[in-house]
Amino acid sequence: MSLRIHEIFFSLQGEASRVGLPTVFVRLTGCPLRCGYCDTEYAFHGGETIKISDIMTQVGSYGVKRVTVTGGEPLAQKSCLKLLKTLCDDGYDVSLETSGAMDIAPVDVRVSVILDLKTPGSGEVEKNLWQNLESLKAKDEVKFVLCDATDYQWAKQLLADRAIAEKCSVLFSPVYSQLQPRDLAEWILTDKLPVRMQVQLHKILWGEKPGH
Repeated sequence: MSLRIHEIFFSLQGEASRVGLPTVFVRLTGCPLRCGYCDTEYAFHGGETIKISDIMTQVGSYGVKRVTVTGGEPLAQKSCLKLLKTLCDDGYDVSLETSGAMDIAPVDVRVSVILDLKTPGSGEVEKNLWQNLESLKAKDEVKFVLCDATDYQWAKQLLADRAIAEKCSVLFSPVYSQLQPRDLAEWILTDKLPVRMQVQLHKILWGEKPGH
């Protein structure tokens, strides 16, 4: 069984509750979405078809037991489910970065799912698969990437309507170089929202360079 892989690299986790932790990233090629702020368009095409056994060898070469499977949209490749299970079976602490557009129900329960719900500002809000909210586990995280105040108000209302913060951790992230982090911080404090604000550590350290 094989997957189309754009890159496998070692870096610090830049987002979510694992921020700052040394992590092996497996970035799969391809994505059915076209968010206006996407920072991984380079992964839409290209890459190399690699057997899962060979992926495991490459991951193991870094000597770290924390792995993030990302994209593109990793779940767009059906064999991703097998990769996730194989990583868990081999004792890795596995997280999956996925959009809200793909069904997360088949994902191995040992995987921590980072579910990126698409806001109106993304241009892909209609792609959200709302049934995913029923599949969330306590160790999963829901991320909102916010373009502006309109996105913030939309996400705030969704939190209230769907009680997402009662299911798992919620992350609010400003679009890099578009929404000022300080503005988002002030809104969260004013409204006392039960969310974690995050900025992208890897971009602070390395800018928008691929492979970080």
